[in-house]
Amino acid sequence: MAQHKSAAKRARQAVKKNAVNTARKSVVRTAEKALASALKNKDVKAAQTLLSAYVSKIMKAAQKGVFTKATASRKVGRLTTQVQKAAK
Repeated sequence: MAQHKSAAKRARQAVKKNAVNTARKSVVRTAEKALASALKNKDVKAAQTLLSAYVSKIMKAAQKGVFTKATASRKVGRLTTQVQKAAK
């Protein structure tokens, strides 16, 4: 337990920030699963639309520090390649 007022406040802030980051990560994972499902079903139009939404969500999360920018970039690159292959 925190012994100082400032430490107690920092602990409260950490709990709130953790909840926000968990929610952001969940949104990104849900978008990723929807995109993977569209690719599996060979629905190219939906995959292209979902890819655009996914890129927006993961890059926003990376800006906020939920994911590192390198991780976000790697995931976007791999999924973009998969969508392009499916479109051919």
